[in-house]
Parts: sequence; C-alpha cells; structure tokens
Amino acid sequence: MKLWSDSFTEGGLISPECAFAAIDAAGHVRFSSNRNPHLAWDEVPVGTESLALFCRDVDAPSVGTDVNQTGKVVAEDLARVEFYHWTLVDIPLALKAIPEGVFSERVTPHGKAGPLVPFMIKNGTEHQLRQGLNDYTGWFASDPAMAGDYYGYDGPCPPWNDLRAHAYLFCLYALDMPRFALEGPFTGAEARLAIRGHILDEAQVFGMYSLNPAVASALAK
Repeated sequence: MKLWSDSFTEGGLISPECAFAAIDAAGHVRFSSNRNPHLAWDEVPVGTESLALFCRDVDAPSVGTDVNQTGKVVAEDLARVEFYHWTLVDIPLALKAIPEGVFSERVTPHGKAGPLVPFMIKNGTEHQLRQGLNDYTGWFASDPAMAGDYYGYDGPCPPWNDLRAHAYLFCLYALDMPRFALEGPFTGAEARLAIRGHILDEAQVFGMYSLNPAVASALAK
C-alpha cells in the first residue's frame, strides 16, 4: 500500500498553511490556516473493508514545564511522547484521496464538531466518516478561551522554544472490518488499540515542522 501527499514531500517541511500555528515575529506564534493536507493512496490489498487514518506528532515533550516559556528552552534530548492531531475512520474503499482543506480550514476555538462528518465521494454518494478527539482537547482543557472537544484535524503547533524539529507521521491502515468498532467519542490512542488484530496493511508518510525560527530555518534549507 502506498500513501503520499501533494501538500508536502516525504520528510520535508510541512507548509504553515497546514499547521495550527505559524511563526510570528511580534508574539512568537499566531494562528495559521490549519488546513488538513492533501493525502492520496493506492494498492489497497484485497479483502480490505475500510481504511483508518492517523496523524501524530512523535516528538511532543514528555514534560511541559519549560514549554513556551521566555528565557527557557525545551532541550533536544528531552524524552518525547506522541500527540495525536487527527483520527479518521470508516473511510470507504471508493475514496482514494483527501483534498487539502476539506476537513479543516482555520482554527476553531473550542473545537470542531464530531465524531460524525459527512463526506461526498466523487460518484455522488455521501458517506458518514467518523473523526476522533485529537490531543488539543486535553491541551486546552484549562483555557476558557479555547477549551472544548477537538474533533478531526488540527495541525502542528510545537513549542516555539523547542530545540528539536518535530516529525508528523500520517499512517493509513487497511482494515478487515467495514465499520470501526468503537462508538461515541474516542481518542487517537483508543482508536489505534481498537484496530489491533484487524490490520491487513499500512502505509505512512511524514513531514517536519518547527515554530523555533532557528530550527525552522534549518529545515527549510
């Protein structure tokens, strides 16, 4: 199975248009376009009944004490954990690609609605896909201006003082079940556990992003 994106190259820099935040000279960061990237796939194995898509940051700091703190840095060698940015399940076989911006456009304070999200396939059929809660739900839980249930895609927003560039991994799974097993709200971590034992094949593509000007400049070279 193959997975690729026209929004970024494999291992290359993710565009700020597909990020939650962009570098801002006056205030470190600002909200960005927050568009989901284009993704397309091929060579889905015989026997596949549905697909599931995940996006996660594999370089999120394990300790948040120094995150976005003036005069401090997040050390490059700090232990890292995963942060889920997108979970999309019940993807039908008729769907071969996701255009940029169709599932997310701009930052939505308090989060986008979910888990159900209708999607029109090219043959004119409307299919009900489902999206999980991403990890901004917990990140903004104590912020009255932003707190809420964050369904669907919300893009990169790594700490602006992090010395490590963050890798964002998009993974597509071919499943032997027509409908994802969990009902109601679910997280990315819960969804990945639920598909164990049902995976026929998988493919992945990753991009890099940073809000640290020095790190971002190095990535762009």
